[in-house]
Amino acid sequence: MKGINPRVAVVIVYTAAMCMNGLDSTIVGPALLTIARDFGEPVSAANTVEVAFLVALAVSLPVAGWLGDRFGTKRVFLGSLAVFTAASAACGLSQGLTALVLARVVQGIAGGLLTPVGMTLLFRAFPPHERMKLSKVLIVPTALMPALGPPLGGFLTEHFSWHWLFFVNVPIGAAAVLLGVVGLREHKENAEGGFDLTGFLLATPALGLLTYALGFGPVHGWTSPSVAVAGPLGLALLVAGCVHQLRAKNPLLELRLLADKVFASATVLALLTSAGLMGVLFAFPLLYQAALGASALDAGLSVFPEALGLMLASQVADRLMPKLGPRLLAVPALLLATGVFAALAVPGVAESAWAVRALMFCVGLVLGTAVLTVQIAGFADVPPPAMGQAMGLFTIVRTLGGALGIAATAAVIAAGGGSHAQDTAPGPYRAAILVTAGLVALGALCALRMPKEAPGPPPFDDEPQDEEMQAAA
Repeated sequence: MKGINPRVAVVIVYTAAMCMNGLDSTIVGPALLTIARDFGEPVSAANTVEVAFLVALAVSLPVAGWLGDRFGTKRVFLGSLAVFTAASAACGLSQGLTALVLARVVQGIAGGLLTPVGMTLLFRAFPPHERMKLSKVLIVPTALMPALGPPLGGFLTEHFSWHWLFFVNVPIGAAAVLLGVVGLREHKENAEGGFDLTGFLLATPALGLLTYALGFGPVHGWTSPSVAVAGPLGLALLVAGCVHQLRAKNPLLELRLLADKVFASATVLALLTSAGLMGVLFAFPLLYQAALGASALDAGLSVFPEALGLMLASQVADRLMPKLGPRLLAVPALLLATGVFAALAVPGVAESAWAVRALMFCVGLVLGTAVLTVQIAGFADVPPPAMGQAMGLFTIVRTLGGALGIAATAAVIAAGGGSHAQDTAPGPYRAAILVTAGLVALGALCALRMPKEAPGPPPFDDEPQDEEMQAAA
């Protein structure tokens, strides 16, 4: 292990950590009823296990870039991974709902640091012209693991125990931490000034309240007291936080990075595509159940081909981007994705299981190609010292985009009268899917601002680095 290549080590450790984080965002859902029964609690109370994780994850995102720059990306990443692993063990050992929720809060806080700091480690290890090959690595935790979560969660709960939903993380996390201690290189930035306490006190509760409102609004109603307070208050704090970040000399979140046209376009695209994808993955299983009377498990499995399409997209984008460039690859892919999303809402499509599978595969293929292209190209001109800040900002926007997409589709369904379990009319669900198609279409317009040319190697690039890249990927 002493002789391990640091670039290989960062790929392995990043992939392991992100697989754990991605899996934990979806694996608990199928077990909530069992958890509620075991603890003698109502299902609505058990739902806090999920919401606590998501809110805690959002709350920790604003400080990720500052922590990595101030204390070192290796130290913060491995520390977060160790805490995430220990919290997973605590979740599995919980003997009551309160203990489980508290452990999930700790797990969420650590998970919120893992994604932006891990991506910073990865992007600092590889120059821009080599990052497209990382698509094979990036797609596993972002596509395959969340899609595997529901079926794996149901299997472990049914055949073993819900405790194993969390225990599976422990050996993987421990091995990844050990490898990271030996193989990763430390990197710190000389951050000027102190900690932006005002920015922290504005941004952190803003993201937590917005995530809470977007998560609970579709379930409890947008006029329920907690949601009605959390949503506007979170939005007000977010606006105040943005104003402060733009005026502060050393802001917690460097919003001035959005002055870069390409990075700004990639960030807006992350918001729109994440909203569209999460929205359609929320709305279509409901349509599938309403149109066919399918079970919840069948509906969940119906969207799984989307993950397979995303896996193939990593191979397609890797080969096409150097030839076509970001703009010529992303714009047609997003237009195709718009058509595929709209096709899912056509009457008669949901009644055909094979049509559903084929279209979901296409969703992953074309939208995945666009998303990977934009993400790689968007960071090509970000200087290494600003990488941590840029990655934190990008991750926050993408996370809020996903929550916003689910909330928007849920609102459309509710407005059309499709929120009641006895109402099986497919109209409201089709309308919600068309909304997601519109979001992706807006993304195609934003992609017109992407550069024509793919990132090229520096003038004196050496071949051994590229061989290291091939080994790592």
